[in-house]
Amino acid sequence: MSSPDSQHDLSEPQISIFFDGWPVPAFAIDSNHLITHWNTACEHMLGIPAEKMIGTKNQWQPFYPCERPVLADLIVIGSAEKFSEIYNPKENNFRSSAVIPGAVEAERFFPHLGANGLWLYSSAAPLHSRSGELLGAVQVLQDITAQKSAELNLRRMHQDLEQQVINRTRELAAANEKMEQDLRRRTAVEAELVRRNTELTELNRKLSMAQEQLIQSEKLASIGQLAAGVAHEINNPIGYIFSNFSTLQIYIGALLEVLNAYEKVDNDRTSTEAVNALIMLRKDVEIDYLKEDIPSLMNESREGITRVRKIVQDLKDFSRTDTALEWQWANLHQGIDSTLNIVSNEVKYKADIIKNYGELPEVECFPSQINQVVMNLVVNAAHAIEGKRGTISITTMVVDKHVQIEVKDTGSGIAPENISRIFDPFYTTKPVGQGTGLGLSLAYGIMQKHHGSIHVSSVLGEGTTFFLRIPIKQDFAQEN
Repeated sequence: MSSPDSQHDLSEPQISIFFDGWPVPAFAIDSNHLITHWNTACEHMLGIPAEKMIGTKNQWQPFYPCERPVLADLIVIGSAEKFSEIYNPKENNFRSSAVIPGAVEAERFFPHLGANGLWLYSSAAPLHSRSGELLGAVQVLQDITAQKSAELNLRRMHQDLEQQVINRTRELAAANEKMEQDLRRRTAVEAELVRRNTELTELNRKLSMAQEQLIQSEKLASIGQLAAGVAHEINNPIGYIFSNFSTLQIYIGALLEVLNAYEKVDNDRTSTEAVNALIMLRKDVEIDYLKEDIPSLMNESREGITRVRKIVQDLKDFSRTDTALEWQWANLHQGIDSTLNIVSNEVKYKADIIKNYGELPEVECFPSQINQVVMNLVVNAAHAIEGKRGTISITTMVVDKHVQIEVKDTGSGIAPENISRIFDPFYTTKPVGQGTGLGLSLAYGIMQKHHGSIHVSSVLGEGTTFFLRIPIKQDFAQEN
């Protein structure tokens, strides 16, 4: 039984004045989960006046579509284990406060609050009487949407790091020049150079790590995208090979029966019964039909096995690792053909592939990386073709001391305002979940690594053409 003074603690005028004047959105409930306070800041944030909330158990209403406990209710319930029985703690990610004993806190996104949804940080603490009896709980709300938006901007770290590397390099050059001009400050300048060089090394390390992570994630995305198609291409020939094998097993059983009958006739050539049994058996198993069908089944199975072997070889050619990270002389047509076989399931239902191959020499490159660029361009071209069946043309030629590869589609084209952004990391016009926004960015980086170039020409509604240029022989002096 509560003491008389404790029963009125939550409704004292001083608490009401404190709540109403507090600029932080907050509300309080009593031990029966009834709302006792709903301050002005809470009204502004959640859009519900206090008179509609005080005296009710509708503290859930601004946050959830159906009734469920909030953090203040957790305090009143008094047991996280009991709370977990009725509400999944992982979904709310609530935790005990490290500052206030007995308090809990949580972060959650509420899509229906505000114009575009709000991220709210909530903390709830117990309210006790002077005698220590639990009277209820107070819950405080904080809008952390801006903070969460700032976290999303961290994705631009890759570009920021590159710019910092450029800035640091310029600063180092300026420091060197200053050192030559002022020998008296040589010690201080050298110390500055050491410090800044350490920063530059660390930035380069982070940049290299970020680039490797991006390449790895895009490779994983590509493998996931193509796995189903490759499995389908392999399953088709495997299916009829297995079917043919079952039929051949039956045929072989029948032939063995005929062979056994022949052996009986051979052992006793005077036996009319054995001869008649052989004649009947030969008629029953349709030996003449088997003589025609068995070679056909064998040829069909051989074609299926050859098809599977070709797909496996194409997978090896496409994903061949440049293990020693050494430049190799490669046949680009062979790599393109292997890549087209790998992505055939992505393309065959949407477009016809047209090859316009010129006479190409072998090219000094990282073959698997060139394969990855071609794969990205062909898959993107297939995705851009909607409605009626289109075409994807691949043209190769020699231009000066470079090999040029053109990938042209009859798809929907790229809007002029998007052309300048298609090589930006994480930029994509595909629906959520269908594109990482890294394919063209990594293609651009791979072409830069090969001292080549990638350009695009597009007409909205008519199609797009990508132009790749790769030096036939690498000039490693460019890197020095």
